[in-house]
Amino acid sequence: MSTNYAFIGAGNMAKAMIGGILSSGLAAPDCVTASNPSAPKLDALKEEFGIRTIQQSNAKAAAQADVLVLSVKPYLYETVIAEIRDVVKPETIVVMIAAGQTLSANETRFGKPVKLVRVMPNTPALVGEAMSAVCFNANITPEDRTIVMAMLNSFGKAEEVPEKLMDAVTGVSGSSPAYVYMFIEAMADAAVLHGMPRKQAYTFAAQSVLGSAKMVLETGMHPGELKDNVCSPGGTTIEAVASLEASGLRSAVIDAIDTCVKKSQEMSK
Repeated sequence: MSTNYAFIGAGNMAKAMIGGILSSGLAAPDCVTASNPSAPKLDALKEEFGIRTIQQSNAKAAAQADVLVLSVKPYLYETVIAEIRDVVKPETIVVMIAAGQTLSANETRFGKPVKLVRVMPNTPALVGEAMSAVCFNANITPEDRTIVMAMLNSFGKAEEVPEKLMDAVTGVSGSSPAYVYMFIEAMADAAVLHGMPRKQAYTFAAQSVLGSAKMVLETGMHPGELKDNVCSPGGTTIEAVASLEASGLRSAVIDAIDTCVKKSQEMSK
């Protein structure tokens, strides 16, 4: 029996998840539905993926879902759940992908037993390279877990974490693509300063970040050891590393993530 997926909200994250589900063969286009107030967004999804769309009827989309993804802004959760809670089936898996939305708060909003999953993905989902953290409420079965993890792994990597770590996840992966983009931009600016064309500078910087990340993931070596392997005694790289240390790169990154985590904690309250 095919799993029916429904998305309330048709933004970039919904698009990435739908693309992953379809490209991995988890579902056919006629088993995926999206609901959204904006007709242009729905039309774009239908044209690209051939999925079913419903405009301005969240309840209709929710009623037919085996897996229901709430892909809306955090402030809309209360409103959306009020619209759908009476039609969500007991066996439906409800996946929340908004920052600060706790399992307990949304169990209360549903006002009945519901299978709830909290996920924190990130924007590299758009190129199939998301890092997603996931936690489950007590009503989720092992079979449900398998379905959810397959969906999340269809557009990147996913790992289960305790809910208490979700704010830390927001800092280290949910928001961190922005930090990385700033780092890439800064490296490219420096290359441009020394005569490299802008487009080529972005390619060199971005590919270096991609390759370095892949080495961390695939070699299992400590990042410090990988860094040491690039730093020849008295060479160019150790000079650059010393400059970064003097400028407080590590403390700046730690402070930024700490600030992000604290903001996420405030939102959770």
